[in-house]
Amino acid sequence: MPRHFVSASARIDAPATVIYGIVADYHRHHPNILPAAFSNLVVRQGGVGAGTVITFDLKVMGVTKHYEGFVTEPEPGRYLLESYPAEGGVTSFRVEPDGNGCTLTIGTEFDVRKGPLGAIERWMTGKLLGPIYAEELRLLANYAARQP
Repeated sequence: MPRHFVSASARIDAPATVIYGIVADYHRHHPNILPAAFSNLVVRQGGVGAGTVITFDLKVMGVTKHYEGFVTEPEPGRYLLESYPAEGGVTSFRVEPDGNGCTLTIGTEFDVRKGPLGAIERWMTGKLLGPIYAEELRLLANYAARQP
């Protein structure tokens, strides 16, 4: 099956270390940056960075799907991955220092069908996930601004 990648990026006026720390901490911080489309985030193992196992629900177009994610850190402090083996998808959080702030890119790669149905899937997922990720970036920027 072909793969498809949907992402959103934003510059955030907070140091990369602060932003990465928020993203990587599934106990204290990560729940505070999730848009309403996400619910029932549960930390099953770990809780901060690599080795964390989470479950959550994602509601899109009135349909709720349950996910189990396994967190790895290919580049600790800069690049975190949530892998969903049952679905074959991966969501990445890449933090790039940018002056006094940083740029965060949230993206998900997943399988899509071939042919016309795949083209529709690619178009729909971009239209649906893009705004969810943009909202998550806004929530993160606001949350980071309130951190000491």
